[in-house]
Amino acid sequence: MTRIDSTPFGVLADGTVIEKWTLTNGGGASVSILTWGATIQSVLVPDRDGALGNVTLGFADLAGYQDPANPYFGSTIGRYGNRIANGTFTLDGQVHKLTQNEGQTTLHGGARGFDKRVWAAEATAGGVRLRYLSPDGEEGFPGTVEATVTFGFDDENRLRIDYRATTDQATVLSLTNHAYWNLAGEGSGTIDGHLLRINAGHYTPVDETLIPTGELAPVDGTPFDFRTARAIGERLRDDHPQLRFGLGYDHNYVLAGPDAAVVDDPRSGRRLTIETTEPGLQFYSGNFLDGKLRGTSGRQYRQGEAFALETQHFPDSPNQPDFPATVLRPGDTYTSSTTHTFSVVR
Repeated sequence: MTRIDSTPFGVLADGTVIEKWTLTNGGGASVSILTWGATIQSVLVPDRDGALGNVTLGFADLAGYQDPANPYFGSTIGRYGNRIANGTFTLDGQVHKLTQNEGQTTLHGGARGFDKRVWAAEATAGGVRLRYLSPDGEEGFPGTVEATVTFGFDDENRLRIDYRATTDQATVLSLTNHAYWNLAGEGSGTIDGHLLRINAGHYTPVDETLIPTGELAPVDGTPFDFRTARAIGERLRDDHPQLRFGLGYDHNYVLAGPDAAVVDDPRSGRRLTIETTEPGLQFYSGNFLDGKLRGTSGRQYRQGEAFALETQHFPDSPNQPDFPATVLRPGDTYTSSTTHTFSVVR
């Protein structure tokens, strides 16, 4: 039985109180969610000895999440997860110009995406549901979008995230969560030794600006082949042009089925299993963490000390007609589900 608690986490300059909702299961494991950005703030799960540890990167206070240097720790990403080339797309013959926040690129919804908005929260059976109404024209995206994200956590240490959205005008939408993971515990050091398996035989190569070229390239014979479990750091520093572009892994994988990925940490014995309804999985190896941020433990977060596995539609799909479509129209409902299961390998 999941216990649900709500406590204040901080106050915005306009007086708005940000809440922290904590879901605690019967075994004492817990997940905490903030109404700022519908953000996963902490995930405490047991290691092989039964000791609880926080395995996701985040901050101990609201100021950390409002820091412009915050790289989306635990955030709900919208309206569009990942990159849109040149901050522009055409839909039904109309050109839409978006806020550009990574050079000429629109990244993760623009300068003030869903990650920097206040969501309204309510308890559900075993979880919390958060709602946000995104007005027409926000960050340049057309249509008023009503989005909900529901987080559930059960006695099997399964964190389920369900997304749902509707619109009053044709628009593009791709929602995800940007949790950073270190299964040995946040701030505990490198994730090079984590063993990763991704259920994908192809990935989408990128150009120097990390925009997909449109190709679905085979992983066979490349550092991108994680069809069998490999250490993240094993080929991270190989002399491959794709690894040079992103200073490591920052690539979308074309999933072969709903069983997206499995990650094992030999040090702690923790395992993370990800299942999703999404067609893609963005693997990011924490390349741009630079030690300037201190997390919930007070420790510095350095390069390669966390990874992200973002379930999503492919980057730049609005400009790539051969990629799975991300158009949402009035009368249709966007739905997406991802489950993170935490277990122990002895």
